[in-house]
Amino acid sequence: MRWSPGGRSRHLEDRRGRGFGGPAGIGGGILALILALIFGPQVLDQSDGTTTTDAYGEVGLAPADSAAEEPMVQFMSFLLDDIQQTWDGAFGRAGGSYRPATLVLFRDGTRSACGIGQSAMGPFYCPLDEKVYLDLGFFEELDRRFGAPGDFAQAYVVAHELGHHVQHLTGLAERVRGFQRSDPDIANELSVRLELQADCYAGVWAHSAAERGMLETGDVEEGLNAASAVGDDRIQRRTTGSLNVDSFTHGSATQRAEWFTRGYRAGNSTACDTFRAG
Repeated sequence: MRWSPGGRSRHLEDRRGRGFGGPAGIGGGILALILALIFGPQVLDQSDGTTTTDAYGEVGLAPADSAAEEPMVQFMSFLLDDIQQTWDGAFGRAGGSYRPATLVLFRDGTRSACGIGQSAMGPFYCPLDEKVYLDLGFFEELDRRFGAPGDFAQAYVVAHELGHHVQHLTGLAERVRGFQRSDPDIANELSVRLELQADCYAGVWAHSAAERGMLETGDVEEGLNAASAVGDDRIQRRTTGSLNVDSFTHGSATQRAEWFTRGYRAGNSTACDTFRAG
């Protein structure tokens, strides 16, 4: 992917040096336990020996590690601004106003308005504080464990999470959560539709990036591979050896790649109405 390093976005919040190594709290502990039950206990083992702990038990990034990650931080900053500028333009053309989200980089664990975030949870968006939370170590997992390497695979992840911010700004996410609360039997199905729409929104941004000459040969394939790699069916087969379609919350590998492709081909969010699709 073609991009130009340019420092850090004003919408990026770097907490890598002020995480914490102690108990993550009840909320984070429960979420991590759920992930462990789904993906296996290995997801809780995120230690790679690169952190330091101070006298107060807070975990920080060693200086050498911080310098080594700076190119990645600048890439995340570039993506954050570029994706949000794309959506700002789209909202403006539709007569609306886009409010930027913040990208929080952390190491191991951090607090959010939605509870304690942990690396084992993977990247996530919190609508209560309008922030995307990301441990850069996730990209190593995306490459090594999920078989989805490449800078555009990483770009897909950021674009997908910011797609959830778009859903929040339009009010769709809150309406869907209301339906989920009123009818728990369809909660998973609605969750899948939200996630697929976020995949489609990532494709919409990819279309814009392609039009502006930012994509290189193989980038779209990297994005499709990443979308497929985190499909519920592939994760379940890899971690449990079995398949339970009723427990899907993000969509199958085929569905995720399909909706990313829809957004990429159309280049317009009107193609992303997963709630009207059959």
